Amino acid sequence: MSNTTFMNVDEVAEALGTSVAFGYKVIKQFNNELKAKGYFTVAGKVNRQYFYERICYKGNSAEGGEENADL
Repeated sequence: MSNTTFMNVDEVAEALGTSVAFGYKVIKQFNNELKAKGYFTVAGKVNRQYFYERICYKGNSAEGGEENADL
């Protein structure tokens, strides 16, 4: 995983263990949520921090903090 602000569809699909097509659906949904909150979005990419918050991961995602939240 890279330390960029935005994740591309391949990173999203890999993180979720899904197809690229489903990755695009997730990106679109998350970007629509961010737009509704007034944030800047990039088509085909999603903010890394927001992505990990929404899929219930904790830790510093910029440092590879893919620790599973205690559920």
